[in-house]
Amino acid sequence: MSYPTSNLNTDYHIPVLFQETIEHLNIIPDGIYVDATFGGGGHSRGILSKLGPKGKLIAFDQDADAKKNLPNDDRIVFIPENFRYIQRFLRLNKIDKVDGVLADLGVSSHQFDEGSRGFSIRFDGPFDMRMDQRQTRTAAQIIESYSEAALHKMFEQYGEVTNAKTLAKHIVTQRRLLKLSTVQDFKTLIAPVVKGNPNKYWAQVFQAIRMEVNEEMVVLNEFLAQLPDVIKAGGRAVIITFHSIEDRMVKNAFKVGPDEDDVTNPFLSIKKEVLWKIITKKPVVASEKEMKENNRSRSAKLRAAERV
Repeated sequence: MSYPTSNLNTDYHIPVLFQETIEHLNIIPDGIYVDATFGGGGHSRGILSKLGPKGKLIAFDQDADAKKNLPNDDRIVFIPENFRYIQRFLRLNKIDKVDGVLADLGVSSHQFDEGSRGFSIRFDGPFDMRMDQRQTRTAAQIIESYSEAALHKMFEQYGEVTNAKTLAKHIVTQRRLLKLSTVQDFKTLIAPVVKGNPNKYWAQVFQAIRMEVNEEMVVLNEFLAQLPDVIKAGGRAVIITFHSIEDRMVKNAFKVGPDEDDVTNPFLSIKKEVLWKIITKKPVVASEKEMKENNRSRSAKLRAAERV
């Protein structure tokens, strides 16, 4: 039995590592799956195509725009919330455990291409960057209120900006002179300290701010901690990352550490519970063909693990 999925919008966002994602989820027709980052619905379309009439897909997305891409399919349940609340909303829908979870941590093409959202260096618009418009804290507020030390840490850790310390100091000394309402306001503010290729520099700076505005590392940490409780034995977790910090967090969440010595008794060791069987010994990356067709796939890394 086939279901219509034609109204899923691949122009909104081209799903990266599409075939690899569906393959690593190892979908069973009657299973329950979660797409934690619905976006344009590209990966969801692939999951639905593998599900039978009794299968179910739970789709999360905190961005209100994503709901417009929902297919006319009674097997899908849309939850307009951040995936950090995965366990809470599965339980509200009377679901204890699922057969697989997918999370694509990239920002959708739609968000980059929508100037009014403030994610892109290419368009002028409000200096916002909130994925969830119900949040109160914007990019402008962070730049206007953070201390020099906090800005330095943000740019260094999340953007790997080469002159993070100089940039932070410049912002703190100059921000009172400029109103920061738009993307162009911010670009004007930091223009004197831009180093190297301006587009690359701005991209790194904007990435750092976006990650901070949306608490992306905190959210990911909370999400990963819940996965062992929501995925059935034999079920799969497939996570696509675009940043070295994200990839490290996912790798560590799936990794089984060495047994630890009991500090109270040096002759005993504490057995760690084995939660995951690693499916991808090394992260799966995009093919040369995909990289040429979709530039945003260049930094994508897919890791998959099976709940034991």
